Amino acid sequence: MQRANNFRLGTHQSVAYTRTAGTIANAFGAGTWAVRVVCTTAAFVKIGSSPTATSGDVYLPADKPEIFIVNPGEKASAIQVASGGTLHVTELA
Repeated sequence: MQRANNFRLGTHQSVAYTRTAGTIANAFGAGTWAVRVVCTTAAFVKIGSSPTATSGDVYLPADKPEIFIVNPGEKASAIQVASGGTLHVTELA
């Protein structure tokens, strides 16, 4: 198993979110099994094949990167806790 600091950075995507969820446009690539996610404001994050984040999803504090295990073909989505921001997702290899 790879340690978190041993990943190679891949494709990066970003999308704005507000009271309406923002979802990245492109699905994760065929070889992507982990992603680095960071939100510029506190947000709720969801990862899945067709995600739309809600307040019932995983809480992510502002500016605190997190690594998630994913499946190729999935996407990430975020929705604000109190104010809008930007969801940044980087594929890791």
